[in-house]
Amino acid sequence: MSIQLISISHKTASLHIRERFAFNEEAQAEILERLFAHDDIKECVIVATCNRTEVYTWCPDDTREREIYEYAQTVLLRSAGIETCADIGNIFRFFGGRKAISHLFNVACGLDSMVIGEDQILGQVKNAHRLAMELRFCGTYLNTLFRYAVTAAKKVKTDTELSKTPVSTATICIKAAEEYLGGLEGKRVMIIGSSGKIGGIVLKNLLADYRAKLYVTTRDKSAGDGHPVSWTHGRDNVDYMLIPYDRRYEYLPAMDAVISATSSPHYTLTYDSVARVLAGESDAAAARRRAFMDLAVPLDIESRIGSLPGVMCSNIDDFGQTARENNDRKLAEAAQAKLILEDYKTAFEKWMIFQNSLEKMRRTEALILEDIEKKDAKRALDKFFFRVRETATPEQLEVFMQCLEPDKW
Repeated sequence: MSIQLISISHKTASLHIRERFAFNEEAQAEILERLFAHDDIKECVIVATCNRTEVYTWCPDDTREREIYEYAQTVLLRSAGIETCADIGNIFRFFGGRKAISHLFNVACGLDSMVIGEDQILGQVKNAHRLAMELRFCGTYLNTLFRYAVTAAKKVKTDTELSKTPVSTATICIKAAEEYLGGLEGKRVMIIGSSGKIGGIVLKNLLADYRAKLYVTTRDKSAGDGHPVSWTHGRDNVDYMLIPYDRRYEYLPAMDAVISATSSPHYTLTYDSVARVLAGESDAAAARRRAFMDLAVPLDIESRIGSLPGVMCSNIDDFGQTARENNDRKLAEAAQAKLILEDYKTAFEKWMIFQNSLEKMRRTEALILEDIEKKDAKRALDKFFFRVRETATPEQLEVFMQCLEPDKW
């Protein structure tokens, strides 16, 4: 009896490919149904996010792993509509048994994430487990595995600083804006340069983890003014607005924060232009705080903007030292997290061995009780220990005897 895992993630596939596998819940339900139709798959769970798509299965026959992997791969490729692409199989990674178990524990607590310790993955793992349970594709084995993994991740979250310590400059930038503004919920945030790598991370983090009202600049003339875009996150559809880049100053007075991360050779926001549009505000509007966050090299935002009343202006240099300090802290927290996970993984593996051995234990119990009826209890136990000695290897016998130490009971 074993657990199998097939995985696509940021470690194996580009964003262009991963987007094809970012299935919504309706598509996930269809995939689970197709997987469950295989005679050897008795339980299955799918975790699908923007950075990873993973299928966990349980099969009572260890010798059928290869067939299960091939079948699961086929289902995923067909669901993504790219089964005919050349060499597409290179994006998959396959894990079985303890490696699959260990992988889920690492995923749940954020150790396998693009940004180590990121918080949202735990909720995504919990949602995947919930969906499979609701659809009755998750039984005794995967239910227990996911419960152990979630419990371990919660322990890591409460006992370490892993998920409380942002590492990337993008996440540090967002945290700094959040702290300065006293939270981002309901705040209007303009993102300039979301099509780039860092700007894309900022956009995804804000969409996934915050309830801000997002305005994203675009140079696409066909998008129109205030064009809404829907982005699927778990069970929710999150909307943000596209605005023409040329009209960014017109929207600026309504913004609480601006995050810019372009590769432009010139400023996206200049001091004179920002000062001019903010000067026309009412006294109440002018008194509110604003955060201008510059993640570009060279700079996007003229630093003098920070001298305007109520305005904070930070750039990549301000975030760099914080990122380096947090990286060092992450390494220490990750090591502590692995120790916590090891305890929970060991507990699950022992549960699984015990669960797989229930029938064997019942037969042994029946033999001992039969011997007790025929003889006395001492002679029955002596016979049991003799059987263990004769059937075990020396290594197995040594481990068995270690388990009989009175101080371990």
